Amino acid sequence: MTWQSFKVSGDELVKRVKELIHEGNVRRVVVKQGDRTVVEFPVTVGVVGALVAPALAALGAVAALLSECTIEVERETAAPTPPAPRPGGGRSRARKS
Repeated sequence: MTWQSFKVSGDELVKRVKELIHEGNVRRVVVKQGDRTVVEFPVTVGVVGALVAPALAALGAVAALLSECTIEVERETAAPTPPAPRPGGGRSRARKS
């Protein structure tokens, strides 16, 4: 897992969090003002809409009170992709003459 931080103004907060969530590899979102954590919520793959909607609504209310904040995002690191299969199954076949 890796962490990234973004500084945003209060009016950009909800928009930026939505963009980050829709990228798909976000596991956790933490919104801070200075050293104080204001909002923290996990992002579960598959139930993003149902569980994140109330958090985004609360985030919208909090954003009205914040002038500048930091979004910290925990991301899944990409797993190495397996090599693509070769045409013909990857096996060499002996030719019959």
